[in-house]
Amino acid sequence: MRVLIACESSGTVRQAFRDRGHDAWSCDLLPADDASPYHVTGDAAEVLADRWDLLIAHPPCTYLTNAGACWLYDEDGGVNEERWELMRQGAAFFRLFWECKVPHVCIENPVMHGHASRLIGADFAQSVQPWQFGHRECKRTCFWLRGLPLLQPTSDLQAETMALPYAERCRLHCLPPGPDRWKIRSKTFEGIAAAMADQWGGLSREQLDRLARRQKSLF
Repeated sequence: MRVLIACESSGTVRQAFRDRGHDAWSCDLLPADDASPYHVTGDAAEVLADRWDLLIAHPPCTYLTNAGACWLYDEDGGVNEERWELMRQGAAFFRLFWECKVPHVCIENPVMHGHASRLIGADFAQSVQPWQFGHRECKRTCFWLRGLPLLQPTSDLQAETMALPYAERCRLHCLPPGPDRWKIRSKTFEGIAAAMADQWGGLSREQLDRLARRQKSLF
């Protein structure tokens, strides 16, 4: 299976698929953290036209996430035009992946605010937590899926996770300000990457195509 991991410099998802024998590549404006030869440093939009079987994309969420909705307005309630324009650009970049011709697509992002959701025109299919995939941490992540089944949890560590101190179970949320905070927070948990590679990478082309046809018939 040819797999493109867009907007990933860590190589976590790309390596999970390569470890299972897939022809997986990552692409990001930043070079690969692990200096892998299977990474394209550049605009992911420029490699989308290549023939990929599966796309997993992590577009920037800064202007789309629900946590940043308050910045769309000034303190006096006026519209922050610059922020709205950046939000529109972010939504357009998201749609680039959602509407591409790759037959099987997963786009990862946090929960979005309503304005971004309306611009994108698609709802997320599921949300997951790291404690469902072997990590005693909390960080809700949403998946927009096309031609793919829901990712099935591989563990249930919710009780153990919630028993931890807040700063420990919400480690990423509690990170201090710094130049690399965004990069640390955006890295995919290894347990989630492994589940993607095992479950989606383990499906045959016939199974994936059958699922894509069935989903398409619903719309």
